[in-house]
Amino acid sequence: MWRSLASNAISFLIIAFLALGVAGIWGKSQYTAQGPLDEAICVRVAPGSKFRQIADDLAARNAITSAPLMRIGADYQGRSSQLKAGSFLVPEGASMADITDILTRGGANTCGTEVVYRIGIASTSVELREMDPVSQKSEEKLRFNIADAAPDGFDAMAKRNDTRHRIAMAEGVTSWQVVEALRAIPTLSGEITDIPPEGLLAPFSYELTQGETRNGVLDRMIAKQAGYLDEAWENRAADLPIKTKQEALILASIIEKETSIAKERGLVSSVFINRLNQGMPLQTDPTVIYGITKGQGILGRGLRQSELKKDTPWNTYTNRGLPPTPIANPGRDAINAAVNPETSDYIFFVADGTGGHAFAKTLAEHNANVAKWRKIEAEKKDN
Repeated sequence: MWRSLASNAISFLIIAFLALGVAGIWGKSQYTAQGPLDEAICVRVAPGSKFRQIADDLAARNAITSAPLMRIGADYQGRSSQLKAGSFLVPEGASMADITDILTRGGANTCGTEVVYRIGIASTSVELREMDPVSQKSEEKLRFNIADAAPDGFDAMAKRNDTRHRIAMAEGVTSWQVVEALRAIPTLSGEITDIPPEGLLAPFSYELTQGETRNGVLDRMIAKQAGYLDEAWENRAADLPIKTKQEALILASIIEKETSIAKERGLVSSVFINRLNQGMPLQTDPTVIYGITKGQGILGRGLRQSELKKDTPWNTYTNRGLPPTPIANPGRDAINAAVNPETSDYIFFVADGTGGHAFAKTLAEHNANVAKWRKIEAEKKDN
């Protein structure tokens, strides 16, 4: 009898283990199988949320087939305690394993509300955007100048933990403009005591975190620009009249202020390189303007003859060679153009009325181009 009972017990255990094994295989296949979502959704994880709450919410939204199974799978992976606060995009057909990874991986919010601080040449604007999870396109909800009072409700939305914050810094803005914008962003912390030297901040799109220090953001901008400059200098053309990285940065800032058209940067660079090689003054208006404003705001009008004749360290009409400092923060492409100019015989350029420039090899050609531009300007005034 005891042998029979022992045999039955062993058989039962074998069957139980087999059942558990089958259940485990089935559970794993369900956990990693394509989910029931037929379109993408945003999932918000509030600070302090429990995995059980999130799983139950996902099941109620028909994003998963089983909340208990998702919890078991996350527990088995050791990830149920690793939820990250934020708002995350869960794509169509995501498995429970995929969703667990999305909600515990961390990083920038990928869905929901986004605040973009756009540091432009003339001003800094603030945009509040909402991303549609289905189209994955952001729609602008409001926009205002950072110097103005924020619309009602903006501050509460901006301070939510699942709101993504980003700085979009345009090419050619000055360090003073960047610092003024950072000082006005309420989610950043700390004081900026010194404005970084001109040219050291890389125009780029920077993700921000709540409470991040303003000096920390500046450090990231400086590190990125140093990387751009190092790479460009390592791959520079031979026999350039610029001998240091600082001179490359100065020339790049002038190129940046002279043209915003990508295909022109190499030609504009060639004009200045040719002038430097021939010992000619650069004669570029943006440097004169910087001598007046020191980068603190825009001039807002044309240059006067008296200003073109007034000698400042940045006046490239009265001084030969490069000015003593950059006149703005150039982008990566302008830096590359400064150290890898196109080959040309051009030594002049002027606006051509289409947003670009007309280039010339001789003063006679240049004067003809200037006459055309002045005619275009006169016609605009008449209209």
